[in-house]
Amino acid sequence: MGKTGLVYDPRYLEHDMGMGHPESPNRLRSIMQRLEQSGTLQRLIRIEARRAEDEWITQIHQPGYVAALAKHAPTQGRISLDPDTSMSPGSLTAAYLAAGGTLAAVDAIMSRQVEHVFCAVRPPGHHAEAGRAMGFCLFNNIAIAARYAQKRHALQRVLIVDWDVHHGNGTQHSFEDDPSILFFSTHQYPHYPGTGRGTERGTGAGEQFTINVPMEAGEGDEDYQAVFNKTLVPAADNFKPDFVMISAGFDAHRDDPLASMGLTEAGYADLTAIVAGIAKRYAHGRILSTLEGGYNLTALAASVDSHLTALLNA
Repeated sequence: MGKTGLVYDPRYLEHDMGMGHPESPNRLRSIMQRLEQSGTLQRLIRIEARRAEDEWITQIHQPGYVAALAKHAPTQGRISLDPDTSMSPGSLTAAYLAAGGTLAAVDAIMSRQVEHVFCAVRPPGHHAEAGRAMGFCLFNNIAIAARYAQKRHALQRVLIVDWDVHHGNGTQHSFEDDPSILFFSTHQYPHYPGTGRGTERGTGAGEQFTINVPMEAGEGDEDYQAVFNKTLVPAADNFKPDFVMISAGFDAHRDDPLASMGLTEAGYADLTAIVAGIAKRYAHGRILSTLEGGYNLTALAASVDSHLTALLNA
């Protein structure tokens, strides 16, 4: 039984993009309430989030972009960063703590305090590009964590598994020329943000280290398991990662309002078990999982609970 940690900070709730926005503070409230009611929360080791330092954020993001976010962060009201993404007075602190929460998780795993950690953070990250916010995301939390694991803890190879229903364009672009990061993504296609064709396989030295598997609307648990077993597992066996990270979006659930896929919470548990097997074979069980999408509150909370139960049983 591997020890599993949880990163959560109430300041994540202070990022608020307005009434009716799907990426709302209620997402985390519903997750925490479900984990408490199910008893899963009591089985987790709490890991305190910290504010990420700019030196790590700028491993992925342009310094000018980071400075602009700080300069334009509102003290009241909201400012728009892209058609889907805005900042409230609590957003910048939440974003720094979201990125820093993943760094704290890496440290906790590397110090063997825990084997795996789920980071219940907001705002999410995988759409954020080097120089701009995008798709509800300010900082690319998982990309920052991957580079931190390599540079702070001297790890060679990091596998990032992105099962969010939307393609992780920002993460792909961060590492598409880098053979030390294997990026694997399943996503509904065609769908926002329009990237993630199967022909996108990396560039230069990173060619073949980006693996995109576009999924058709309606595909569900068995389809995803087949893709993971037939495509992810052989690639990971060849890559032999030192650390495994999951961009854990739960919006491919059949009840999610922003997509049209057919996964269930049981399906997420099965995918978690497959990824945990990879981590156990090559990475001493190390898994960092960080929240991305998921917008039906009941389905999101149930899926996170299943995901964490699978980690606890890994």
